[in-house]
Amino acid sequence: MTSVSELMETMDYGPSVEDSATVRDWLARRGAFGHLIGGAFTEPGKLFDSRDPATGKTLAQVTQGTAKDVATAVAAARAAQPGWAALTGTQRARHLYALARHVQKRERFLSVLETLDNGKPIRESRDIDVPLVARHFYHHAGWAELRDTTFPGHAPLGVCGQIIPWNFPLLMLAWKIAPALAAGNTVVLKPAEYTPLTALAFAEICQEIGLPAGVVNIVTGDGATGAALVASDVDKIAFTGSTEVGRAIAGQLAGTGKRLTLELGGKSPFVVMPDADLDAAVEGVVDSIWFNGGQVCCAGSRILVAEAVADRFETLLAARMARLRVGPPLDKSSDLGAIVDPIQKNRILSICRSAVDAGAELVGGAAQDGCFIAPGYLRNIAPANPGSEQEIFGPIATLSTFRTADEAVELANNTRYGLAASVWSESAAVATDIASRIKAGVVWINCANLFDAAAPFGGYRESGFGREGGRVGMLDYLAELPVDAADDPAPAAPVAATTGAGHAADLDRTAKLYIGGAQKRPDGGASYVVPGGLAPLGNRKDIRNAVEAAAKAGKWAAMGGHARAQVLYYIAENLSARAAEFAARTSRAEVDAAIARAFHYAAWADKFDGANVQSKPGHLLNVVNEPYGVMGIACPNAQPLAAFMSLVMPAVAMGNRVVAIAAQDDPLAVTDLYQVFDTSDLPGGVVNIVTGPRDDLARVLAAHDDVAAMWAVGGDLAAVEQAAGGNLKPVWAPVHRDWTGPQAQGEAFLHHATQTKTIWLPYGALPEGTGSAAY
Repeated sequence: MTSVSELMETMDYGPSVEDSATVRDWLARRGAFGHLIGGAFTEPGKLFDSRDPATGKTLAQVTQGTAKDVATAVAAARAAQPGWAALTGTQRARHLYALARHVQKRERFLSVLETLDNGKPIRESRDIDVPLVARHFYHHAGWAELRDTTFPGHAPLGVCGQIIPWNFPLLMLAWKIAPALAAGNTVVLKPAEYTPLTALAFAEICQEIGLPAGVVNIVTGDGATGAALVASDVDKIAFTGSTEVGRAIAGQLAGTGKRLTLELGGKSPFVVMPDADLDAAVEGVVDSIWFNGGQVCCAGSRILVAEAVADRFETLLAARMARLRVGPPLDKSSDLGAIVDPIQKNRILSICRSAVDAGAELVGGAAQDGCFIAPGYLRNIAPANPGSEQEIFGPIATLSTFRTADEAVELANNTRYGLAASVWSESAAVATDIASRIKAGVVWINCANLFDAAAPFGGYRESGFGREGGRVGMLDYLAELPVDAADDPAPAAPVAATTGAGHAADLDRTAKLYIGGAQKRPDGGASYVVPGGLAPLGNRKDIRNAVEAAAKAGKWAAMGGHARAQVLYYIAENLSARAAEFAARTSRAEVDAAIARAFHYAAWADKFDGANVQSKPGHLLNVVNEPYGVMGIACPNAQPLAAFMSLVMPAVAMGNRVVAIAAQDDPLAVTDLYQVFDTSDLPGGVVNIVTGPRDDLARVLAAHDDVAAMWAVGGDLAAVEQAAGGNLKPVWAPVHRDWTGPQAQGEAFLHHATQTKTIWLPYGALPEGTGSAAY
């Protein structure tokens, strides 16, 4: 027998396996599972196996959901929604509170079940996942109570279809169900095919607490079941999963009017500056890429290390990696558990082989018996290497070096994703500077993979849109204040100008496009007839030029809200001085509205604040509103001046640059704004104006990869949303309204003109025992 003194020499761990008998007894008693629909479990149908990835053995049999099952669940949710929404906030809050308490009472049971079904180490299920599940229901019980006072004028969306992945099965369920119920919606949730069991255990909890029948419905199955849910009669789809599937869902929902939020893939940078605490940064790598076996969408899978400290960092990293234990997930001594399925294991290994074939060197990362892979990283890897570009979604990182802070930022942003990032530096100025320049929805400073129900989570670019958690996450489950819709006349087909077209004047004047702060002739050299003369007939090349000009005007955001406000005040002042001239082209009401919009959003430019929210002790959590960058706006055909200013002013007030397609039939009042902008110190490229066939130009604008967000009023919205799905930019389609009235301005415009970045900062001393929960 090994002596105590020998153990102290080796510091080896003995086995410490969590007992799973209670969970296995429950599974045996339950037998095959049906769906939870209308408050009751259905009879099992066609079955598939849910397996323990650590052993390959079947844990339970679960029903494969059909389109009919989904339709029945949606009908049950639809029937239950009015009653659930009619409850007081306190009544809904009490149900959410009960869910939180019952999760807490079953923490051990749920942790073991999650580990058996998913393969993650019991320490992670027990210490991270399940406590956060309870935290989300507690947090959103508060939002249920405060909904009407915090979000006045908002209403539930109705029935929400929710599709969750296999990497955090119960936590993803809580992320989606809790805010939906707090807002007054009902849900139909489809768990991942690989990991349905904790969702079914949660279904039992819903029955135990007396949640009204039909408020939560759970339908199990594979991708076909998810596709049926996307196609069903729901009011919103919330999807967490791969970017490829998210893009397909966005295309399918184009033009349907259904709300959509997408939390998709990532290839997150882990930036180690030369002054970083290297020992702490190495522990951050453990938390970032080897947590949950790297099967985390926001994992810091791209380690970027300052060249000056790279050798030392790699030495420390290799030593720490060698001490990590890969083993049975139920063993409390295991650091890494099983990969969720042999298919996923083979995918990880295939990407690693491709990376090595392309010149990278794999350190560690060996395949082991069963569904296990040792931790590792790819070094000497080029940016175009498959290992750098693809989301590996396993315990394999890449490691590259940089020399300057600018190069670090360039490498960090050299990806189509933008979900998360981690920055390590002992200088607050350096860390926050890097964090501000990285395009990601979440940035951790000197920490990694921290989550909280109060912290909005979601991505930029092809990591999706929408947020889950906190106040911002609640807004994605609420309908905005309804407005009085107005008819927007369909534009006439542009009539090309010929000889004799146009109108005589004392001095002939030619309207032009406004691109990059200058008047530009259209690429095609053609004009079309509009009231008052001729308008330039823009084409896709003009859209491309306008987007390029907007992209070069990035200093507009860096000017700050106060400086932008002054420019907007100048615009109002100069437009007011020429009010009679513009009124002759449109109406005095439109001119007054245009002036009012400039004043209104000048006031908001330095006041649409983010928030510091309460989260984990020892951290300062800042939720910052950031501009998208380049935005596309397709204006309605009516009220050309008022609509243009109502849409463009909030976008630029928040620091965006805009490419706007003016009213097709009557754009000259808008093209004349160039003189107002030029005399108001508006930097060139901040506002760009293209005229011509709105629907054609809007499709081109929505499809442009350098456009980060799109607004479209009227026209062929389905085509715009379909085009925008190429790089997964969000599309907002505000209802056409009286653009001279009070419903043409407000915070809703500012909300859609910004995306939130959640920044985690160390703050004060960590209370004892509140460090990394898993490591």
